[in-house]
Amino acid sequence: GRVVVSMLPIMPKFVIGWVARRYVAGKDLESAVKVMKKLELESACTTLDVLGEEISTLEEADFFVEEYRRAIFAINKENLNANISIKPTAFGLLLDREKGLENISKICELAAKNDIFVRLDMEDHRVTQDTIDVVIEMHSRNLTNVGCVLQSRLFRTKKDIKNLCESLKGHADFRLCKGIYLEPKEISHTNYQSIVDSFCSDIDLALDLDAYVGIASHDMKILNYSKEALKKRNLGPNQEDLREHSSKNRVGKGSGYEFQFLLGVRGNVRRNLASEGHLTRVYIPYGSQWYEYSMRRLRENPDIAWHVFKAMIFPWSNSCLLYTSDAADEEDSVDLGGRRI
Repeated sequence: GRVVVSMLPIMPKFVIGWVARRYVAGKDLESAVKVMKKLELESACTTLDVLGEEISTLEEADFFVEEYRRAIFAINKENLNANISIKPTAFGLLLDREKGLENISKICELAAKNDIFVRLDMEDHRVTQDTIDVVIEMHSRNLTNVGCVLQSRLFRTKKDIKNLCESLKGHADFRLCKGIYLEPKEISHTNYQSIVDSFCSDIDLALDLDAYVGIASHDMKILNYSKEALKKRNLGPNQEDLREHSSKNRVGKGSGYEFQFLLGVRGNVRRNLASEGHLTRVYIPYGSQWYEYSMRRLRENPDIAWHVFKAMIFPWSNSCLLYTSDAADEEDSVDLGGRRI
C-alpha cells in the first residue's frame, strides 16, 4: 500500500476517477439527486455529503454554506427522505470558531425548518472534541436535529457516548463506525479484532443509554452482532422503541436505530436488511473535489491504496472501498452486479 501511495503523484487522474466513480454520485448536485431517487426505489434513505473538508481561508467556507443550502432545497423539492452530512472544518471551525459556528448554525437552522437531520462528520482526532462541542452547542440553541459520528477505534469513544447521552438526554444521535483515520496507538485500537470488539460494545452502550444509533459498517461480524443486540432490547422491524428516554417520532428516522452503508458497497446486504424491514441509509458523496478527497484518503490509509491497486490489475476481485472505514478488513466484500466478491 505504501508503494502504491508513493506512485500517486504520477498516476493519471482518470485512473483514480475510474476507481472512485462507483463510490461517488457525481460532480454536481443534480447527479447526486438522480442517485438518491434510484436508491429510494430500493427502500433506502440517504445522507448527502458535499466533498471537501479542512479549508485554508474563511472565504472557502462560503461555497459549502451555499452548496448545502442548494442541497436542502433540492431534498425538499424532490421530497426525498434524506439527511445531510457536513464536516465542521469545511465551515471554518479551525480558522475562526465563532464564524465556523455561525456558518454551521445557518445550515442547521435551515435544515430544521425543512425537517432534515444534520450529521456532523468526524475527522481525525485533532477535532474530535471540537465536533462534539458543536453538537452540544447546536442543541443548546434548540437545534435538536443535529448529531455526530463517533469512531469506535478511538479509546475515548465510550466516554463520549456517555457524556453526549447525559448532555442531550433522549436527543442523542450517533453514527457509529470503525473510523478511517489511522490514529496513533496511544489513543486508538490498531488491530482488526480489537476494533470490532470496541464497535460491538459501543453499540450496546449507546442502545442502553437510549441513543438513536446509526450502525455504519459493512463488516458482517458487526452487522450480525447488531441484529442480536437489537433483538435483546426488543428493537427491530415493526417494533416500537420503548426505551424510557429515547426521542420518539424523529422525522425520517427508524425506531431507535438504522443500518448505514456507503454508496457502491454491499448493496446486496443492504437490500436484504431492507427486505427484513430494517431502515437502511446510503451515504451519498458528490462534488468537484472528488479527486482531492480520494487522494487524501489514499494517503491517510495505505491499505486502501492496496485495494485500489488490486482493483486496477485484477478488476474481477474489486474490493476497493475508497469511502469506507472497513476498507482494510479481509472479512469485507462488495457487491458487483449481484455477486459478492
